[in-house]
Amino acid sequence: MNRLGLVLALLGLVVGVWLIAMQDLDALAGLFATAGFGLLLLLPAHLPFMAANAWAWAMLMPRYQRPNAVAMMELIWIRESINTLLPVGRVGGELACYRLMRRQGVGSGAAAGGLLMDMGLSVLSQMAFALLGLALLLASGQEVGLAVILGVTLGGIVLAAPFIAIQNARVFGRVSAWLNRITAGKIAGLAEESRRIDAFLRRAWRLPKLLIWCFAWQLFANILGALQIWVALWLMGMPITFLEAVIIEALVQAVVAFGFAVPGGLGVLEAGFIGVGALMGLDATTSVALALMRRFREVVLYLPGLAAWAWVERRPPVARPA
Repeated sequence: MNRLGLVLALLGLVVGVWLIAMQDLDALAGLFATAGFGLLLLLPAHLPFMAANAWAWAMLMPRYQRPNAVAMMELIWIRESINTLLPVGRVGGELACYRLMRRQGVGSGAAAGGLLMDMGLSVLSQMAFALLGLALLLASGQEVGLAVILGVTLGGIVLAAPFIAIQNARVFGRVSAWLNRITAGKIAGLAEESRRIDAFLRRAWRLPKLLIWCFAWQLFANILGALQIWVALWLMGMPITFLEAVIIEALVQAVVAFGFAVPGGLGVLEAGFIGVGALMGLDATTSVALALMRRFREVVLYLPGLAAWAWVERRPPVARPA
């Protein structure tokens, strides 16, 4: 972790602990006691989100190179585990998955190109999900300022547009070709792989049907992510409608996305739940309980994911196609 990341992590941890300490700790413990072993239901409640995201990612790769459904779920699990629990700036999971796919025989163009497209489209789908949450909030009678709507829209465009534009500019091939020239051909293999990635990206970004379907599945995955909010509140004896859970999930995701620089969303997640919970009529203690239940699910699900990563790395690689 770099020095700035360490500072942000420490500040986030301080904020998170302070927000928890400010609550009625007896009431907080009571909510967890009410949920009891039912908290384990949060693990399967997250699986539909992972499955939909896995399919959205898989459809970006050619069928003859696409890992099977089990392998894609494994990759999603490892990717989320690394990005959530390790201080890698939410890109370490993608780098690890690229390596794993190459070891599994996926070509460099499909492996890197599919990942890059998935990342670019995910920013747009998260923006759409946040706007859906705001629309549902408006429909419920809450007032939402135009500045908030414009901020979410522009924020998503500012984050996604340069990333997508770079993928269409053959940057990888040009940079690697330049490096290959100045190193007298010592990285010819890397230059060739970079050209394959550029060619894959340029072809794929010109397939509107593919882009629309991937975007739709990512948006659907985000909606399914609200299931864990719905289950958590039900376990605490505070049932809400699924649409209300969608509002909470969408707006909390937006807060965490804008605080992406803070490792693990420390403090950002807790503050997001408190702020969004207040809009939905939840008291701060219940909102903090929701945040802690999210943390519980992440630790219980993703620590084994890190172990799975180490185990998968030990598998023998298969032949790699061009």
